Amino acid sequence: MVFPKPSSESDLFLHSNFASCYGGDSLPRFSMPENSMPKEAAYQNIHDELQLDAIPKLNLASFVTTSMEEECNKLIMESINKNYVDMDEYPATTDLHNRCVNMIARLFHAEIGEDENAIGAGTVGSSEAIMLAGLAFKKKWQNKRKAEGKPYDKPNLVTGSNVQVCWEKFARYFEVELREVEVREGYYVMDPAKAVELVDENTICVAAILGSTYNGEFEDVKLLNDLLLQKNKQTGWDTPIHVDAASGGFIAPFLYPELEWDFRLALVKSINVSGHKYGLVYAGIGWVIWRTKDDLPEDLVFHINYLGADQPTFTLNFSKGSSQIIAQYYQLIRLGQEGYRSIMENCRENAMVVKENLEKSGRFNILSKDDGVPVVAFSLKDRRQYDEYKISEMLRRHGWIVPAYPMPPAAQHINVLRVVIRAEFSRTLAQRLVFDIYNVLHELEKPHLPKVINNITEEKKELVENGVKKTALDAHREIIAQESNKRQKIMAA
Repeated sequence: MVFPKPSSESDLFLHSNFASCYGGDSLPRFSMPENSMPKEAAYQNIHDELQLDAIPKLNLASFVTTSMEEECNKLIMESINKNYVDMDEYPATTDLHNRCVNMIARLFHAEIGEDENAIGAGTVGSSEAIMLAGLAFKKKWQNKRKAEGKPYDKPNLVTGSNVQVCWEKFARYFEVELREVEVREGYYVMDPAKAVELVDENTICVAAILGSTYNGEFEDVKLLNDLLLQKNKQTGWDTPIHVDAASGGFIAPFLYPELEWDFRLALVKSINVSGHKYGLVYAGIGWVIWRTKDDLPEDLVFHINYLGADQPTFTLNFSKGSSQIIAQYYQLIRLGQEGYRSIMENCRENAMVVKENLEKSGRFNILSKDDGVPVVAFSLKDRRQYDEYKISEMLRRHGWIVPAYPMPPAAQHINVLRVVIRAEFSRTLAQRLVFDIYNVLHELEKPHLPKVINNITEEKKELVENGVKKTALDAHREIIAQESNKRQKIMAA
């Protein structure tokens, strides 16, 4: 431990960071400092600078969980120094990982016996999970082509143009042609029929999205499966399906249990899901599950023994923390299916509150669906005086982060505002968000449309009568107080 010399004698007695020399100097930005500083000063300076960040709970651009129970926070802190890759040294942690894989695989109707272990892996997020699933498809396709004596140098992958950027990364990093089905105005997800048309003998898989990043909509995996079965039968190919359920994988089983999108469909060979989204864990955990052992080529699995025992591993990275894996197991057993179902129902209901009040304003087209991820995507009907980007900018003044962005190519003339409803987003916050959107509309339209303002004012009056009298700034104070209490409890533990 390094103990620096104080800058002056008085520093020995002056415990306030603001009265010391460290409160009067800027923090280093480019070069590591020559001298040390007291731990209190380092903490206080970094803590103060981080206050410039947005409040995570009011960041409605993100699908990622921002709040967990204190008991789970304690488990996270207790395991934060464990490297998950040390499986022989941390066997209990490894067992919790395997339990998560088994539970999620059965949630997705994997073909496994009652006491049989599922095939899957925990990842840093869905991006790594997709990379691993894509590599498995590519390797299996290459092995088959080699065995048949056919060329194997031009693999392709079929997706919709609405996919998340990680699919483009996979295609570029691992030299796979990406064939995208363009979306169109009014239809913002992949058309299964057009996707099947793009399939040829070099297609390693078709990727379907259960919860589009753009508007939360589920793609029709059942129809895709049926059409692809027909094409495979006609051509003799065996083109499979991967389901990117990053957002919807922990929603569909509880809100739409009869919806067939998972391993109940014959061609679905692998599924990824984000534990840090609606799996209700902090950022840094995803999962990839394979239908059977045969769907993960053995030559992609490495066996290492320099940590004390033979350990199979199939990941893109090596070291990673154990905390998020343990947190995922906590949520699965703490909430159970009953708890997850209740939380997802609340999310859906809060999304409906936002959607219905936006519709009442008469200013917006709703581009999201009632059935899907609890997301409200909406665009302006009239952009003559202002656009979606201006609304997004002005909502930041109230503390909200609501992103504005264009739809994918072929529909990119349509701009969208998107509100992601997460588990920690309460009904009160939903009502306050709508109230502040009305405030923004009132401010933007005041110079131009006085008659319209009166209509907005009436809507605001209705919201006030329903108990929404404050803006998000009031929510700021409440959340800051809650987070401060959480930190104090964690530090005390």
